[in-house]
Amino acid sequence: MKSRIAVTTAALLLPLVAGAAGKAPAKPAAAEKRPVETTYHGTTVTDPYQWMESATDPKVQQWTDSQNTYTRAYLDKLPGREPLRQRITEILSWKSPGYGGLDEQGGTLLALKYQPPKQQPTLIVVGSLDDTSKERVLVDPTVVDTSGKTTIDWFQLSHDGKKVAVSMSKAGTESGDVSVWDVASSKAMPNELVPRVNSGTAGGSLAWNAQGTGFFYTRHPRGEERPPEDRNVYQQVYFHALGTPTEKDTYALGKDFPRIAMTELESSDDGQYTFARVANGDGGEYDLFLHGPKGTWTQVAKYADKVVSARFGSDGAAYLISRKDAPKGKVLRLPLATPTLDKAAVIVPEGEATVQAVVPTKSRLYLLEQLGGPSQLRMVDLTGKAQGLVPTLPVSSVGGLVRQGADDLLVVNGSFTQPAAWFRYSAADNKLTKTALARTAPVDMSDVEVVRTEATSKDGTKVPLTILKKKGTKLNGNNPTLLTGYGGFNVSINPGYSPLTGMWLEQGGVFAVANLRGGSEFGEEWHKGGSLTKKQNVFDDFYACAKLLVDQKYTQPKKLAIQGGSNGGLLMGAALTQHPEQYGAVVARVGIYDMLRTELTPNGQFNVTEYGSVKDPEQFKALYSYSPVHQVKDGTKYPSVLFTSGANDPRVDPYHSRKMVARMQSATASPKPILLRANAETGHGMGTPLSARIEEEVDVYSFVFNELGMTYKPNATKKVSAPAPK
Repeated sequence: MKSRIAVTTAALLLPLVAGAAGKAPAKPAAAEKRPVETTYHGTTVTDPYQWMESATDPKVQQWTDSQNTYTRAYLDKLPGREPLRQRITEILSWKSPGYGGLDEQGGTLLALKYQPPKQQPTLIVVGSLDDTSKERVLVDPTVVDTSGKTTIDWFQLSHDGKKVAVSMSKAGTESGDVSVWDVASSKAMPNELVPRVNSGTAGGSLAWNAQGTGFFYTRHPRGEERPPEDRNVYQQVYFHALGTPTEKDTYALGKDFPRIAMTELESSDDGQYTFARVANGDGGEYDLFLHGPKGTWTQVAKYADKVVSARFGSDGAAYLISRKDAPKGKVLRLPLATPTLDKAAVIVPEGEATVQAVVPTKSRLYLLEQLGGPSQLRMVDLTGKAQGLVPTLPVSSVGGLVRQGADDLLVVNGSFTQPAAWFRYSAADNKLTKTALARTAPVDMSDVEVVRTEATSKDGTKVPLTILKKKGTKLNGNNPTLLTGYGGFNVSINPGYSPLTGMWLEQGGVFAVANLRGGSEFGEEWHKGGSLTKKQNVFDDFYACAKLLVDQKYTQPKKLAIQGGSNGGLLMGAALTQHPEQYGAVVARVGIYDMLRTELTPNGQFNVTEYGSVKDPEQFKALYSYSPVHQVKDGTKYPSVLFTSGANDPRVDPYHSRKMVARMQSATASPKPILLRANAETGHGMGTPLSARIEEEVDVYSFVFNELGMTYKPNATKKVSAPAPK
């Protein structure tokens, strides 16, 4: 379950760093240089800022505080900031609720409800898909923790729908403990707390047994079982029986797993079988194990079998997605009575689209397929015979996929211009009907044109690019444009409605999304083409997309801003160091910038199977060639850059942002700002309270507006009617 993002009064807004207030310096504090030399395969690399990797060093804290003071002084005085704050607060505090994570067991349907001004989503019981007044709050993390800093990581219903296990973590740490709640009473069961089930490094998961008397779960090392550096690795599977101390939980699986194992658990509808899909870090390799009625675990697939997904059917079989000799995926039927791959039959051979998920129902299979960004939902019967497509929105994202009855589904569907909503799909008449679980739009995007095109990368590869613009926008090279991308970890950027994008378009901007190699848009070959020693392809793809926007007169370099987070933050670092002349402003959120030392961090160990390791000569050569902090050149005129980080980030150590800012500030020959926004009370983004998210977006957009020479125009806002009261 490792994924793969309102209170408006100033008194309730979270500070960036405790003690960061004070008179702003005239310029940012220069970081002291303490050169450390390391030799990799005959190449000596000097690191002047290695000392900044320590978050507890008082001098690091002092430098970070001074940077935040400088950043606040710069951002707080920007013109148009307060009108922007009002609009962003209005948008992100939109009262129409959103719903996600639907799950149904035993006739009980649960969902996570996103309802501003609540700081965090709540877990609700959905009383009716057509009447939201019948819903009931089951777990409210802002009641569990009134500070608003505790969030629900995930939840899992028991098969009878009477109990739910809920993982919750604090302050963006993603370090989740599981509590068990009684669905009928909405109360936590006493003495049922299982610690360290979820983490930001290995994720976490849980599967109930048939009787609802216990569950298998992912267990991280506790207490002094491992040294500190090993407490976020070596994840194993244990079984917890309700009513017994968690110290008495029994080992089930995992002593022979890789150090960087990440396990996802799923049980059959009757609870008789459980799958454990075990990832070898983040690179896309999986083992598959099956626990059956005999009480033993059997290995079903190894890395070489390239089985990437498994779901239980209701016909005594499981349905697997395999990429062996099929980079875009094929579907196998595996009889549970003989669970070895030599007994599996190909039901759906590889096709043009990339199969990302399969959902078996009584008489058919629903195939969630990726088409270069947009997705579709295709149907076949249990023999593989085509049954057509579910009629979803054009250029849209499909997800959710909750079985209803024999062959019906609940499906979430949304596009760039329409907010995601939950639909009920009727197999009998092939119709989608919108349920009441549908958010209204805080920004009307009905006059937005969605352009699908392709850029040509350095090696000739065609790279999908989606461009959003108001109808009638003139292609004169003067439009402020915001380009984003990701390109990694087999993750695709799918169409999705963003009200902040709507605000950007209201102000005359153009918005673009690049579907880069490294993602899952075109299957495993597309992923491999942007990972390990081929990572440079991702940056070439992105540059090609930026160049297309300029060449086709959407914009010009000084009017082009780029934005990305996490692996997308790495993308930003590579983009601005390789082509600083191409961009007017860069927003790099929680990114990785030192590719030579990131594998020494807890989550960086999991990233090795995606990025590579400095221990391998060829991989070191590739990493060093694009590592952003090592590719900063003295005397270069860099564009304006805003770096963000969260002190509790379990996925990307905030030292990356510190070192990158220090290096760029020492090197740039441009008067344009290099800013660090270091938040002391958040993490990678998961669980960020609503108020803190509003503050970050106000900073980001006021920065981008200013650096591109834009003036926020309140009268450009197109009012939308408020949703009808319940």
